[in-house]
Amino acid sequence: MAPEAPSAQKSILLGRIHGAFGVRGELKLESFTDPERGILRYQPWTLRRPDGTEATITGAKGRPAAKGLVVALPGIEDRDAAEALRGAELWVPRSALPPPKPGEYYWVDLEGLRVVNVEGVDFGVVSHLFSTGANDVLVARGERERMIPFLEPQYIRSVDFEAGIVTVDWDPEF
Repeated sequence: MAPEAPSAQKSILLGRIHGAFGVRGELKLESFTDPERGILRYQPWTLRRPDGTEATITGAKGRPAAKGLVVALPGIEDRDAAEALRGAELWVPRSALPPPKPGEYYWVDLEGLRVVNVEGVDFGVVSHLFSTGANDVLVARGERERMIPFLEPQYIRSVDFEAGIVTVDWDPEF
């Protein structure tokens, strides 16, 4: 059975608040978008605090800083209120993002796809991906966990969303 197409119900983490900036309630924000300021285009955000509580945020304004962005959120007026948001994450529905360019993928769209190697050995499903700095890594979980460099076409041979399969050139013993 093929997995669902990229779902509008899935959410994507676009940023994380690292604490207060100054005394007027501004926040230091690490944006995961490219360019960094792109995060401001995807409002409203779901702000997920470390304790799991959530709030919808609209009307955020921001500017570039030496490391990340400095943002002002409606209702956050002083340093204490800003500091209370340290560690909060900013999420948006997958449907808020533009379609990826050919040959590019949103990681969330790959999660749950079946992973098989070129010989047909089933490695399980894509659990998640992460970046090492040198390259991205696809994590396949089945009878065991495998970490496969996300390098096309060297190791990642194809991604077929209709079939729900990522084909890899990877030794099943590795």
